[in-house]
Amino acid sequence: MSHDDAFRTLDRQECLRLLAKVPIGRVVYTRLALPAVMPINFSLDTDASVLLRTSPDSTLVRAVDGVVVAFEADEFDAVTRSGWSVVVTGRATVVTDPDEHARLSETAPSSWMPLRDAVFVRIESEMVTGRELRGTPGMQ
Repeated sequence: MSHDDAFRTLDRQECLRLLAKVPIGRVVYTRLALPAVMPINFSLDTDASVLLRTSPDSTLVRAVDGVVVAFEADEFDAVTRSGWSVVVTGRATVVTDPDEHARLSETAPSSWMPLRDAVFVRIESEMVTGRELRGTPGMQ
């Protein structure tokens, strides 16, 4: 199998379909002028934006509200040497509309961390890119 056969670029719809299959991803943002990465559970909203539920006083909320971030999720199988990775890039905003917050309270994922009050962070899917690695058994 050639290098070109091993990697495949995924289109937007394939990326969104794969994102919907996994519960955990990573938010990539800037903290103290340095890159930071935080794993977090998520879901996709009907408009294909990434939704996070977190604490209103979290470091993440303070760092990402109103700025462009990346969100990455993936799935890999070491045995078959196959998998995929998808990156969503867009502006992150805290949902402040009460009606929207109520809707998301019913549909968005529960946080895996215990929260007293929750806020929702929406990452717009302005740019969605992905790659698939097809199995290459026996390659060193």
